[in-house]
Amino acid sequence: MDLKLSPNAIKVLERRYLRKDEEGKLIETPEQMFTRVASAIAIADKQYGKTDQEVKKLQDSFFRIMTNLEFLPNSPCLMNAGKELGQLSACFTLPIEDSMESIFETLKVTSLIHKSGGGTGFNFSRLRPKNAVVKTTGGVASGPISFMRVYDAATEAVKQGGTRRGANMGILRVDHPDIMEFITCKENNNQINNFNISVAITDEFMFRLSRGEEYDLIDPHTHKPVQKINAKEVFDLIVKQAHKNGEPGIIFIDRINQYNPTPKLGKVESTNPCGEQPLLPFESCDLGSINLDQMCIKTDAGCEIDWDRLKEVTALAVHFLDNLIDVNKFPLPEIEKATKATRKIGLGVMGWASLLIRLNIPYNSAEAVALAEKVMAFILDEANKKSLELGKTKGVFPAFKGSIYDKKDGSTRMRNATLTTIAPTGTISIIAGPCSSGIEPLFAISYYRKVMDNDKLVEVEPLFEQVARERGFYSTKLMEKIAESASIRDIKEIPEDVRRVFVTSHDISPEWHIRMQAAFQKYVHNATSKTINFPNEATIEDVRKAYILAFDLNCKGTTIYRDNSREEQVLNVGKPKEKQEAKLIQDIKKEIAPRPRPEVIIGTTTKVSTGCGNLYVTINVDEDGKPFELFTQMGKAGGCAASQLEATGRLVSLAFRAGIEVKSIIEQLRNIRCPSPSWEKGQRIFSCADAIARVVERRLVNTQAPVRLEAESITIPMKHSHDDQLQTSDLNEQVNIVGVCPDCGGALRHEEGCVKCHACGYSKC
Repeated sequence: MDLKLSPNAIKVLERRYLRKDEEGKLIETPEQMFTRVASAIAIADKQYGKTDQEVKKLQDSFFRIMTNLEFLPNSPCLMNAGKELGQLSACFTLPIEDSMESIFETLKVTSLIHKSGGGTGFNFSRLRPKNAVVKTTGGVASGPISFMRVYDAATEAVKQGGTRRGANMGILRVDHPDIMEFITCKENNNQINNFNISVAITDEFMFRLSRGEEYDLIDPHTHKPVQKINAKEVFDLIVKQAHKNGEPGIIFIDRINQYNPTPKLGKVESTNPCGEQPLLPFESCDLGSINLDQMCIKTDAGCEIDWDRLKEVTALAVHFLDNLIDVNKFPLPEIEKATKATRKIGLGVMGWASLLIRLNIPYNSAEAVALAEKVMAFILDEANKKSLELGKTKGVFPAFKGSIYDKKDGSTRMRNATLTTIAPTGTISIIAGPCSSGIEPLFAISYYRKVMDNDKLVEVEPLFEQVARERGFYSTKLMEKIAESASIRDIKEIPEDVRRVFVTSHDISPEWHIRMQAAFQKYVHNATSKTINFPNEATIEDVRKAYILAFDLNCKGTTIYRDNSREEQVLNVGKPKEKQEAKLIQDIKKEIAPRPRPEVIIGTTTKVSTGCGNLYVTINVDEDGKPFELFTQMGKAGGCAASQLEATGRLVSLAFRAGIEVKSIIEQLRNIRCPSPSWEKGQRIFSCADAIARVVERRLVNTQAPVRLEAESITIPMKHSHDDQLQTSDLNEQVNIVGVCPDCGGALRHEEGCVKCHACGYSKC
């Protein structure tokens, strides 16, 4: 049959979904894939007494809604249904208890899930904090963040079906003693990259925040308060880090449990990797999305929603997802038991922004928000009807007794504990497309998308091209101009009414993003995946206001992203590569240009005992209190020791003046070892470089302002700097020199496993 698949959809299917032989050659067409999936899911009805003819009719209906691109299940279902692996769930949550056995047993299961194509969510809040005493060994705990790094490394090693690496969600409660370390654990974009992280924020925390009060940090092992901390301080750090690179996100954990349909089974602690599916321990969930872009019909006045078709597709989608649970091959007996106990499904939507464009409604408008409520309320109502019907014919979910549906009149005998979820639909929206992803606005009119192994798929909004041709303003030159911009709102060649409707994420204020999320959330059982987009120039205060608004509008959580706040992002728009690179080089040059030296500068000199003698480290700061330069002097040091110390001082000074982060400088120098370590006030000093790092940390990181101690003196060097340094005498190359003699200042050489001074006879092994 002639499937209406775009070139990008075909490329994605061929790369990731269609069957291949042992040599990697395709042995399946898209039509055969949809047949395979429809057949595998429909067969579940035979367990409930349906005839072969009835099953075949259902299979045809499933096949039709998928090939019409009206509904698609989550990726694992498309990849694995009808195959030997047979793992069809998109997301799992696994418990982690406070023991090595639990931590590594869960890690083993995680690897199996990732191999099968699923994502995993964890709450690390049960793990005792860093440096807590472990009574069984007499040692100290390494804390939850250290184990997140272990899970991250394992995820990096396990590819999902040879196509991609797994995704994780790491959650920590806001009242865990290690919360501050958790908030900053992804400050470096090269760390814990296989995790999204979210802070589980309680209602108590939000109350304390509103009053500017402190709250208790609770040791999860003893369940006792260990410290009080100001809620504003914690929230400020969350906001700062989210502004910096989009993480952590936040989930309102008490609100999630307020809507927990089976409270007798326990509290919800974690979510799937994108946060839209809160689950109990060991539960999995099956997701699927209706393509709203296909749910409209043309009329004389334009387009309108086809409510009859939406009703039919919703009922079939619920049936499909419920059947999926019965044919699923679960990776663990505990997961099968927990999943079948509640039979949670997550039916969502994609193509929302595309539908709005067809209806000529701007995304950032009250009309769009009102329609979002109407559409999602309709879908939930029809999903409820179908689940009630399935409950009558197939039976209610096993954990029904004591659930929120367990009523005396028997009016709500549901087949499924939850029905609706708004998922991101990143890849399936490409297959169903071109249509917009989830409930997100258009990212841009023209952009490239990075998928899988950094392949670039060029995406152009077809609805815009269609309108441009129909209205007569299409031109190659105009399309090139649009491709260089994130927005068309200021391009005067485009009619105003078109600019009003074709808004992109860059045009929409964070408030409208949140209001749209809240509108859908009102009729979603689980949660809503939605990115709150910010322009690059957005302030930290803008992010703070967005988080507060999300709480006030009853969202279950939220994730923000400030454009270009990370080095890599999936969707990109802007000027051609050459122009971008030229601008980047220019910006970098501006950033690293050393600051000019003021005429007068002040600082501190710190004395440190090293294995090579007493080292004097001078750190000077500028008029704004920022570190500016560093000098070193060691007793009677000469030769290579003096030149190496001077070189170190010059490079550190250059880093200070170029604005390099002080912590990064310390990281580079710390723990460098030489053959003559020493002890200084109970600390091991491994080398002169290590001593410099410790002085820099003490002076610039661990104190708010310079502190004058007995072993220090205030210095005001005015006549020289590292720009105009006094030259040392000519140096002769020397062999095996490893330091300076602490007795006479001569050269220490490494010989026969010891260090020796040939000038005075000093030796140390």
